[in-house]
Amino acid sequence: MLALTGKHVVVIGLGASGVAAARLCARRGARVTAADEKPRGALSPQAQALEAEGIALATGSNEAAPLAGCDLVVVSPGVPSFPALDAAERTGTPVWGEIELAFQCRAHASPLVAVGGTNGKSTTTSLIGALLERAGKKVFTGGNLGEPWASHVDEAFDAVVLEVSSFQMERLAAFRPDVGVLLNVTDDHLDRYAGFDDYARAKGNCFERQTSADVAVVPFGDAVCEKQARRGAGRLRTFGPGGDFDVTDVAIVDHARGLSYAREAIGLSGGHNALNVAASLAAVAPFELSPEVVRQTLREFQPLPHRTVRVADVGGVRYYDDSKGTNVGASVTAVLGLLEPKVVLIAGGRDKGGSYAPLAEAMRDKGRAVVVIGEAAERIADALSPVVPVARADSMDSAVHRASELAREGDAVLLSPACSSFDMFRDYKHRGDEFVKAVKALGAAKGGAS
Repeated sequence: MLALTGKHVVVIGLGASGVAAARLCARRGARVTAADEKPRGALSPQAQALEAEGIALATGSNEAAPLAGCDLVVVSPGVPSFPALDAAERTGTPVWGEIELAFQCRAHASPLVAVGGTNGKSTTTSLIGALLERAGKKVFTGGNLGEPWASHVDEAFDAVVLEVSSFQMERLAAFRPDVGVLLNVTDDHLDRYAGFDDYARAKGNCFERQTSADVAVVPFGDAVCEKQARRGAGRLRTFGPGGDFDVTDVAIVDHARGLSYAREAIGLSGGHNALNVAASLAAVAPFELSPEVVRQTLREFQPLPHRTVRVADVGGVRYYDDSKGTNVGASVTAVLGLLEPKVVLIAGGRDKGGSYAPLAEAMRDKGRAVVVIGEAAERIADALSPVVPVARADSMDSAVHRASELAREGDAVLLSPACSSFDMFRDYKHRGDEFVKAVKALGAAKGGAS
């Protein structure tokens, strides 16, 4: 376990993971300075409370963080590099993320499952946690999903299941999961990375220190994911059509154990979720769960909020909230996964630098129209206007009303923005909640929603 007594630690970025990291370091006896580019009054109550706990605050600019001579820097995932941080790293100061800090500070070496990928991480992470809990294990499920691991490193678990983002995998030194999962890699966060290869490499960093005692789970036939998995020595297990955990039209098949799980008996529907289920079964295979536990969990597990969730039917049109569709690949999956023959898409937000061409291709046959919002509105409009009519809206309420005017009976209206939310909303949850509110108001205005 990492010794921090008497060390000077600087934590940069005071979101949930930064606050958890600062408190962990203080509990371990470090002298902690917590920094954030926001002014003090704009910090969360949890971040402002750090000062009363003996943690110094440096606010208003990340450059104000006292990095010179400190022993360790912990950087929150949303904080990009900046000159003073680069300079500290060049002089040999360790610069870690909260996940690395938690790994090195954990009091118990519980089996660790790390789930990465552009799309499907939250559903797969949650399902893995649910499968293990159903088997009677004490499980921590969190990371990029839910609570930071740093808040729970002193607790004993039978398994730790983490959703890990590319940002969280950028600054690792010892992190090594017993089971590493990479679901997929498609264009995302190209506003932060030099290109797709750099983004893929960040995703694959979790495999780098795996040994032959560990397991690496990747899609069958996916050269990008397999290349990343082979950076370590983990035993390769594949999922998807043709994989060790096969996906057919009617079942998910565990070839190693000769077990089959009928898709019609699984609570998660859609081809993308069949892949998530197969990946989850591959990830829990080392735990040797009983088929009865697996079947019961798969039957009862429900979709997570803001992930193509049916909100209401209004005037013969079905409304879906996929606010978690924060990149083009996720939105393409959501559009193509709808059973309705035509969709009016609400898309837009803060642009991530990728191409919207795949979304235009998905909408070519499936699309009725698109309503664009946010900073990326014109880029999306330019890409999709050759294939579907485009309307513009300046709020979620007006977007829902415009979509309702464009939709026909039997259509779907889908919020799947293909962008981050931070131009107009606090986060994807806030964006989805505003969509749900607008749909319910529309239903009330039109005489009820079902």
